[in-house]
Amino acid sequence: MNYSESSQSSSAQNSAALPAQSRIRRVLLTLRDMLQTPFNTFGLSRLYPRRPSFEPDGFVPSSLLGRTCPTTAEHTDSSPRIFAPPYPFPNMTIYRLMSWMNSGTTRVSETKVAALVKDVMLAEDFDREHLQEFSVKQSLRALDKDDTGKRITFPDDWIETNITINIPTKLKEDAPRPYTISGFHYRPLVEVIRAAFADAQARAFHLSPFKRLWKDPIDGHEERMYDELYTSDAWLEAQDDLQKLPKVSGCTLERVVAGLMFFSDATHLANFGTAKAWPLYVYFGNLTKYLRSSPTSGSCHLVGFLPSLPDRIKDVICSLPRVSKTGMASLHTHCRRELFHACWEVLLDPEFLYAYRHGIVTKCADGLMRRVYPRIFTYSADYPEKALIATIKDMGSCPCPRCLMPKGLFSYLGIARDMKFRFQNLRVYVMTQVVKAREFIYAYGNTVDGAKVEDTLGEGSWVPVLNRFAERLGPLGLNPFRMLVIDLMHECELGTWKALFTHLLRLLYALPEGLQLVATLDERFRQVPTYGSGVIRRFANNTSEMKRLAARDFEDILQCAIPIFEGLFPAVHDAAVQSLLYRFAEWHALAKLRLHSDSTLAFLEETFKKLSQKLRKFRTDTCDAFATQELPKEKAARQKRFAQRSETHEVPPESTGPRAKKFNLNTYKFHAMGDYVGTIRFFGTTDSFTTQIGELAHRALKAFYPLTNKLDTPAQLAKHERRRRVLRRVAEASDVSASISPSPVDPPSLGKHHHIACSRNDPVALFTLLREHDGDPALKTFVPKLKDHVLYRLRKLDISFCDHMFTNEEHNSVIIPNDTIYFVNTMQVHYTTYDMRREYDTVNPRTHPDVMVLSGETTPMHPYWYARVLGIFHMETWLNDGGRPVKQHLEVLWVRWLAPLRNHKSGTKHARLPKVAFVDESDPDAFGFLDPGQVIRSAHLIPAFSSGRGVSSLRHGRSLARPEGELDDWEVFCVGIFVDRDMFMRYTHLGVGHPAMVRKMIKDSLGFESRGATIVSDSNEADMDDEINSDEECFAGCDDTEEEESDGDVDEMEDGNSDNGEGDSDDDDDDLPSF
Repeated sequence: MNYSESSQSSSAQNSAALPAQSRIRRVLLTLRDMLQTPFNTFGLSRLYPRRPSFEPDGFVPSSLLGRTCPTTAEHTDSSPRIFAPPYPFPNMTIYRLMSWMNSGTTRVSETKVAALVKDVMLAEDFDREHLQEFSVKQSLRALDKDDTGKRITFPDDWIETNITINIPTKLKEDAPRPYTISGFHYRPLVEVIRAAFADAQARAFHLSPFKRLWKDPIDGHEERMYDELYTSDAWLEAQDDLQKLPKVSGCTLERVVAGLMFFSDATHLANFGTAKAWPLYVYFGNLTKYLRSSPTSGSCHLVGFLPSLPDRIKDVICSLPRVSKTGMASLHTHCRRELFHACWEVLLDPEFLYAYRHGIVTKCADGLMRRVYPRIFTYSADYPEKALIATIKDMGSCPCPRCLMPKGLFSYLGIARDMKFRFQNLRVYVMTQVVKAREFIYAYGNTVDGAKVEDTLGEGSWVPVLNRFAERLGPLGLNPFRMLVIDLMHECELGTWKALFTHLLRLLYALPEGLQLVATLDERFRQVPTYGSGVIRRFANNTSEMKRLAARDFEDILQCAIPIFEGLFPAVHDAAVQSLLYRFAEWHALAKLRLHSDSTLAFLEETFKKLSQKLRKFRTDTCDAFATQELPKEKAARQKRFAQRSETHEVPPESTGPRAKKFNLNTYKFHAMGDYVGTIRFFGTTDSFTTQIGELAHRALKAFYPLTNKLDTPAQLAKHERRRRVLRRVAEASDVSASISPSPVDPPSLGKHHHIACSRNDPVALFTLLREHDGDPALKTFVPKLKDHVLYRLRKLDISFCDHMFTNEEHNSVIIPNDTIYFVNTMQVHYTTYDMRREYDTVNPRTHPDVMVLSGETTPMHPYWYARVLGIFHMETWLNDGGRPVKQHLEVLWVRWLAPLRNHKSGTKHARLPKVAFVDESDPDAFGFLDPGQVIRSAHLIPAFSSGRGVSSLRHGRSLARPEGELDDWEVFCVGIFVDRDMFMRYTHLGVGHPAMVRKMIKDSLGFESRGATIVSDSNEADMDDEINSDEECFAGCDDTEEEESDGDVDEMEDGNSDNGEGDSDDDDDDLPSF
């Protein structure tokens, strides 16, 4: 049988599996029992299209909905419980030791040793006598294979098989040469689904989708919210389509969806050598994304190791007759595509196809039997792998895996015709053309990229490979192109932002003082303060060299770039660069929100349009004004590649100089930025399917790799994965898991506003402090202001305004025992995020001293005040005012205030960050005290480097108001509103989890005149309208003249503006926020 007959036979078998179409017309009457829950305190409600039979949120403790500070977490002591040892271990001592050994890490760190002591040696059932005859090899052998007759087998164990592909020849009379690749390790998908629904974690599975609605307490309007996959339109449609299917004969079980979310990405297993793996993971969208995103939650299911083509296949290709050097490369690429889809042909086996159509009968967590239907929703991968899955050419003329837009039109992203073209020209698989093209290749000897094959495939950058997703699941309703969701990490942080940052560096090098400007940029990055627990890390190396930077590093660069680039470019271009950086950071913050609404999606869409216009204007006005060349790093990498490809390993003289480099917008990654709004509306927020989840799962494999002998790596990694999985399951089955990792309790700290230790290890006598620092402006009115603060709080006066003048008699009534206060090092501030999670910030006067509080003004122009914490202390005090003295414990922050700059316009209207400066020491309110309960969050204040340092607010010299060793201050600071998503939402009125009173104040003070989608007005500027009209005219006539730099093979790793901010000419909307 030739290949075309085989393909047609496969398609016919798949079609035969579908139910025959009846000649009798049927009318289906669907009765819906809708249910809407009451609106909660945040204004949220659930709208179920059908009344749910199971509510999983009752199994999720609130401690999993927030991040608890380890210094404030309280653990309840329970009485020790003695468990029977899980099979096959003879006693609990050996079981605990083997669990510790297979925990997935090879580093004997402090945490690892502490876990050994706590979980093993100090356990109530630990007995040293049990270790007398202990053997690691025997215990592992018992874990891997039972020799006593009892089997510890699970239906989702690993299977190894071989994959055979056909290598086409160029001779019509020669049959394709079969080539077998051994060692495809996988787990059957149906059995993985059965095991997942039998797992203890299935108690948190959502089986009934719903819409999340929000009623704004400010004005009462309702809108749709987007977050989880099970609240998305994709799941609601799948559930609705499922209910419309004819029921299995005689079955009355409830029909529910198992939402499959696939991740795959090749990864290096070691820092040196060529060891790599190509794991395939599946997550269940039934589980909340907050658990799925944690690599230690047990929600990741490793289901396969995709094999790569062995090197020796080149020998087979070279032996083929009439194959040129170019033809060898094309044939090798074709074989790689064939291998990938052959692996998926094995995974999408008949059992899975039957389950996709008829469901899987299984017992769910509540004990009820249900019929579970697997549905593939998303497949997250980087671009080269997306091209493999979509069976299109990597960087072809139509490189988008979702639509058919030519690459030459990518730079017109954001205009109306661009968005319209995307939706009107979605990809539809061309099965007939592909089968015909394969017949030309396998039956008639045409080359895989010959003219006849290309003409048969037509436009769309298709390749002659059968797409197994389209072939097998397409008739069952799967859209294999829509499931290829956007990838914020690879396509933005490591893609478009990296490309923009790289070209900004090229522009700096192109300036007359280029080397000095780049050195200044690196120096500024090193002076950026850190923030939070790893939120913004120290920029230790030269950032311009971009050495071994991960996606999180590029994210940090973006969040801090605005004040760093300020003033480095000539004034005519500096304003444009500042506006572009602001728009990019704003778009990135919105695109990465974990909770969206109709309003925030409208905000994202409008921001994308503005960013698109900024990018094109940057390319034409700024980039074309300079002759930019390769960076030194790019030049060295190009020469290295050339030397490796050449036979002499020498670089010719003509290639030693730097090449010209232009800013290229005609890339898929820029084009993909236009798909975010539509994808979020259909599948939920980007953090649910980001490839970062899969990258975190790689950690376990990299931890297992040193435990192998480096031979047949996939098989050994699969063995280690099975050990850990079996240990977890037998522990859950024997109820031992509670003793190993107790169920999290709800710590009291989740509801507290802040925590300050009650330590008395650092007592300070007030008058000794004043005497030792006599003449320090920071202590000029220390004691009177402290007594003012005490009077405000003990008399329960409104401390927001502090406009009351106390008499000397009232001051004398304040009693502080021994005139002593007690300083501590840190304070933890707990807060509720915009997506209703509990988080905390740590305030440290030495490392993270800046905080933000609500403005105390009646009609504030800016919603917040900012302060630098100079000290954190507590004290005992009471009032001796004639009444009964009641001693009270007060916690106090000693602060130095910062005020917003006058006449500085900021916010999304002006595309500028807020700027603040220290209050002049002559002002009586330059220093003061703050109730810790007033602190909202820690603030990230980045020096406005272009304004320099000085002594305008505080005289030159040492002071307790300055870090040790510094004699002056930064004159101005930029408020880092993009430091994280919650911080950004605190400068909008759209944070659902933020108090309604605060959101109303923000809305009023920032100038939001209307709600929702009208954050950006419809009356855009005339110059922007002209640009849009010009782009519309050029859209249809653009040709494909620019080429995108390849992301590489899938088997390889990716390694002076004025303060008024009026330079942004396209941001003059009257109804945009200004502060």
